[in-house]
Amino acid sequence: MYHVMARIMQVEPYLLKKISIKKINLSIILMGGLFMKKILGIFLLSLVFVTGCNMSMNTPTAAVEQYLSKYQNLDGEITAQLDKVISSDISMSDEQKENYKELMLNQYRNLSYKIENENIVDDEAEVEVEIEVLDYASNIGESRIYYKDHLDEFEDNADTIAEDIEEGIDNISSFIEYKIKNMKGVTNTRKETITFYLTKVDNEWVVDDLSDTDLQKLHGLYEG
Repeated sequence: MYHVMARIMQVEPYLLKKISIKKINLSIILMGGLFMKKILGIFLLSLVFVTGCNMSMNTPTAAVEQYLSKYQNLDGEITAQLDKVISSDISMSDEQKENYKELMLNQYRNLSYKIENENIVDDEAEVEVEIEVLDYASNIGESRIYYKDHLDEFEDNADTIAEDIEEGIDNISSFIEYKIKNMKGVTNTRKETITFYLTKVDNEWVVDDLSDTDLQKLHGLYEG
């Protein structure tokens, strides 16, 4: 092949062979360089993407979303807190506690929300969120009214109940039983607004403890 090409190009065959080898080597070098540039470009693009994702996750809004997702996904930390609160209640029987716990877990599963606004000032931030929860509060209010007006329908002695009501209807066993039974049928929802306060600690946004009122809203128990 080199002899035929040498005649056409009018050069010695051994020179043509050297020229071809050099061209091949140059092609390999050029292709290798282009390949390395492509790999480097992909790497840098990935680095920018990962860095961008990390920055977008380290925001007050992202911290609040992560906080609420723990409720929605029944995170172990959340269920442990719920167990602690319910177990410390001395007004409910063990069976009532189990039923009430399931009502709260159902609340968490059905929780939905919409971020309304985010405001950052130095290392502090506020995130306004509209949540939608099962309306347990209205149902409990209705149960309370019915219970007071129909004391004779419940197992406890009506006179004893009347005395207990003055001290607090929510601690009466028969009312707790009636309330829980009615809460199981709740399907209607209500919307509440919660302002989450956050503090930046070690370059990470941390949600501050919620007030009692906001916790009631989150559980659908706010009657205000």
